[in-house]
Amino acid sequence: MNTKFTGERRPVIRMNAAMKWGATIVGLFLIIAVFAPLLAPYDPYKMGTPYIKPCAEHWLGTNDVGQDLLSEMIYGTRVSLFIGVFTSIIVTVISAVVALVSGYYRGPADKVLTALTNVAMALPGIALTVLLVAYLNPGKLSVIISISVTAWTGTARILRSRVIQLCEMPFIKIEKSIGMNDFVIMVKHIIPNLRDIILSRAALSVSSAMMTEAGLSFLGLGDYGEKSWGSILHYAFYQNGVIRGYYWWYLPPILCTSLAVLGFMLLGYYGAQKWS
Repeated sequence: MNTKFTGERRPVIRMNAAMKWGATIVGLFLIIAVFAPLLAPYDPYKMGTPYIKPCAEHWLGTNDVGQDLLSEMIYGTRVSLFIGVFTSIIVTVISAVVALVSGYYRGPADKVLTALTNVAMALPGIALTVLLVAYLNPGKLSVIISISVTAWTGTARILRSRVIQLCEMPFIKIEKSIGMNDFVIMVKHIIPNLRDIILSRAALSVSSAMMTEAGLSFLGLGDYGEKSWGSILHYAFYQNGVIRGYYWWYLPPILCTSLAVLGFMLLGYYGAQKWS
């Protein structure tokens, strides 16, 4: 990757085939989430005849209390994406702040933050996330906080290495020597040169958060008042949907979660920006 460190930077996004597919998948789910009330054929909380197989009236059938599964899936897109995106924002902000302070100032600040990062990485992430969710009050906020606490370390370490590399560049040393404000240097010159990593890691953080949320909801640790793909899967297994052959109940949330994660991973791995 050829990156210019001087002059004005104008982002040129070269979308390869993988990134285009990822953007298409993510865009489709975003449209579904935004227009859920218009797309859902029924109220997802309205009860009716249970265990109806997929038919013209109920395209994905109904669950054990007669709620339309297609409507549940559509509204579940909102919760799953909301948790994934907002968790990614929090994780990215924490990682960027830690990396900037650690890599720019070095010294004692770097030692303390690096030690904190190492300790956090050594802890079992899934177990700690489950423990935090179980301790906090049930809800989306609890899930977001619990995932964020354990998911920032990898991105912070990568960004720190890049910040250290940037601080060795001549133009940064010159600005430090003439007494330019540290905050100005970070905002004008360091952060713009971190955008490619930040954007790609943020996309991967969304997919990771969505998988974790689905797992937590499957374990019954999600928000009981909200429809999400993980909670749909939880009730499907709780009612022995696999043993009874209710494929229309447990397959859609698995497929949607996998497809959404694939979309964000394609953006994350292949969607890094190139600057000219």
